Amino acid sequence: MADDPLRIAAAELRHLRMRLRDRFETSFGVEEERDCLLIRIEGAGEAGWGECVAGSFPGFSYETVGTAWHILADHLLPAVLDAPLVGISDLRARIAPIRGHPMAKAGLELAFWDWMGRIAKLPLVDLLGGRRTRVQVGVSVGIQPSVDALLKVVNSYLSQGYGRIKLKIKPGYDLEPVRAVRQSFPEVPLQVDGNGGYAPDQSAELLALDEFNLLLIEQPFAAEQLLAHARLQEGLRTPICLDESIGSEVEAQLALELGACRTINIKPGRVGGLSEAVAIHDLCVERGVPVWCGGMLETGVGRAGNLALAALPGFSLPADISATDRYYEQDIASPRFVLNSDSTIEVPAGPGLGVTIDSVELERVTLRSERFGAR
Repeated sequence: MADDPLRIAAAELRHLRMRLRDRFETSFGVEEERDCLLIRIEGAGEAGWGECVAGSFPGFSYETVGTAWHILADHLLPAVLDAPLVGISDLRARIAPIRGHPMAKAGLELAFWDWMGRIAKLPLVDLLGGRRTRVQVGVSVGIQPSVDALLKVVNSYLSQGYGRIKLKIKPGYDLEPVRAVRQSFPEVPLQVDGNGGYAPDQSAELLALDEFNLLLIEQPFAAEQLLAHARLQEGLRTPICLDESIGSEVEAQLALELGACRTINIKPGRVGGLSEAVAIHDLCVERGVPVWCGGMLETGVGRAGNLALAALPGFSLPADISATDRYYEQDIASPRFVLNSDSTIEVPAGPGLGVTIDSVELERVTLRSERFGAR
């Protein structure tokens, strides 16, 4: 990358609503549609796209599309429009005074990475230091209405070629479905995710999961319950993985020091962008801690960024990225991401994110848009 400053001349926000192929239930609730924001920045003859993964309901995070729109329109974009930006560190420095709102920041940062890559004619995977051309992936299975329905869904995904299964669980929906899946598919790499839905006094159910030879148990307790996670991990052979608890490299270091987990799920939106995601990756590589890339039902824009991140060498567990058609009949970006026979997905090799926006589909799913220029 050249050291000459770049200037963002204009930006655009779009609020999208896209229909999911199948309802997706977790301990937070049920999703049948997905809202998100797309951010487009322009300058130096190129444009970059980013995705803010905040949804319509503040369940996973306090951020929503409404709060993210406000923060981007009134604070983040004014901080960077027409400012001299040599690289990503300059962008991060200009938005650092704005406290919190990691998903809004991550969406803007992804647009900046895409923009820089297109200007330099380099793929995002090269800018981040990724080494893989394919990423090992798995599939996340939401809570089902019955065990029989769950087994049919799992069998369907295995038939499609997914090599690792993650089951969403919650109190009252844990031992029976996990036991059924393990008995039906004894050799399949299997993990579970509580999305913070358990209380520490429900640890007995979680300890009982040890018998099922799981890869990991993800985020059983609420995000702030690090000590409870540490106590649970002491009694478990199965590694605990933290997701919602890890919002930064500093928080990852604290969780590891406390023994609250043995692996970490890295989601760029949750931690404020790809730069912080790479920092957490590097910390975990230094400490010999496995990491993997989580997903937030992204469009092809966010999915492309996740694939580039998951190509880094420390991502040793299958990612929750999945093929485009796992979630959407029609995406707003091409090419569509497809599952290879070895349960991998190709990392985009084109400049920036390596995807092209389908303007017709984008207009169809846009609820609101607004352009912003330098003041």
